Amino acid sequence: MRILSVMALMLSGAAAWACPAPPDHAAAIEDVLTQIRAAKTEQDARLLTNQLWELWTDAPDEAAQAALDTGISKRASYDFLGATQEFDRLVAYCPDYAEGYNQRAFVNFMREDYQAALTDLDVALRLSPTHVAAMTGKALALMGLNQQDQAQQVLKQALALNPWLPERHLLAPPKGEKL
Repeated sequence: MRILSVMALMLSGAAAWACPAPPDHAAAIEDVLTQIRAAKTEQDARLLTNQLWELWTDAPDEAAQAALDTGISKRASYDFLGATQEFDRLVAYCPDYAEGYNQRAFVNFMREDYQAALTDLDVALRLSPTHVAAMTGKALALMGLNQQDQAQQVLKQALALNPWLPERHLLAPPKGEKL
């Protein structure tokens, strides 16, 4: 199916080399993460997290933004096949844009295809190492694969960046401690 999506994209005249570089929001993301770590309440942290999503979902161009938005909309309506097709097109068109991989991973996670989710999350994190949502997704996918020790390590990395993550409650207590 992914091959068909790539071919369709290429035939439409939008080859992968045509995608501009993703916007460089690294400094803004680091600033927001710093503010999140300093947040006094979970509500304050949530508002700041919304800013992260605005940065992560800022696609390289209009075509990429349309594919991202359509994929998110299809995923929200549980059209996982349609969402995957959109994210396949996005990844083929903009292979250096982390959010395409992260969103496709989320669809695979919802389908309980944790291994496919991990593959995409690893790419997303290579492209955007402080993408806390991708880290959290990776931790959850690892938990789904019963790889608890590795999941805990990834979750700790995510919590070091954002201690207010809702998934913080999944962090196991240190050895020998009880909750």
